[in-house]
Amino acid sequence: MKASGTYDAAIREAFEELYGNLNRREYVHPDPLEFLYDYDDVRDREIVGLVASSLAYGRVAQILRSVRAVLDRMPRPAAFVADATRGSLTRVFEGFKHRFTTGEDVAWMLYGAKRAIERHGSLGGCFARGLEDEHGDITIALSRFVAEICGADGACRRQLLPPPEAGSACKRLNLYLRWMVRRDEVDPGGWADVPASKLVVPLDTHMHRFASILGMTRRAQADMRTAIEVTQGFRRISPADPVKYDFALTRLGIRNDTDGAVFFGKCAAAEVT
Repeated sequence: MKASGTYDAAIREAFEELYGNLNRREYVHPDPLEFLYDYDDVRDREIVGLVASSLAYGRVAQILRSVRAVLDRMPRPAAFVADATRGSLTRVFEGFKHRFTTGEDVAWMLYGAKRAIERHGSLGGCFARGLEDEHGDITIALSRFVAEICGADGACRRQLLPPPEAGSACKRLNLYLRWMVRRDEVDPGGWADVPASKLVVPLDTHMHRFASILGMTRRAQADMRTAIEVTQGFRRISPADPVKYDFALTRLGIRNDTDGAVFFGKCAAAEVT
């Protein structure tokens, strides 16, 4: 397969079959996304999503324990953040640790989220304010969003919320956006003002390998340039929703009961014109 051109109906059919088979709620666990399902109010869900995505690195079992440890300390997340002070957040999360993320890091992030919500009404409103019609994707808006939460003092750790201009693929932030913007059986959505067509693929080692196999990129580094290139490849298959197949594809690298060889064989047999 070539990295340029228009994908024909056969490859779209292969992706749609994969989506139909694997993009199911029953296949979410273990995934930090599952925490968002407990919150019907988007004001709660956007905060839970920020926490869950920011901690989504390392072993999955530890990720789930760490996210749960944070959420157990903040019942009714939107109200908790609205009522919090810088000092109260530091006290609430004292002693928390997830690999190199400390309770102080979580406190600073949530305090930044509080300030952004006060200025824009919600985190979704904050993100949408930074997105303009002429933007081809969300990268500029994501930079503005990170700057809003981190503030001029930059106290929020950049490892926790890395800005796109630093070159990072921003996998966890793009994952957060997928959760909050898309709405289907897996992604709960809630941010109606951000179009799915401008999302960028959450690029990790699994997705980078899959995109390379599919001929969507030849780049060796899984950085933001590669994420955008891969997104362009998926946009040729699904222009209105280029990250539609992200969850289903990553199940191939996670679940033992899936046969990736069959899927990639179908893609290899499809023509690219």
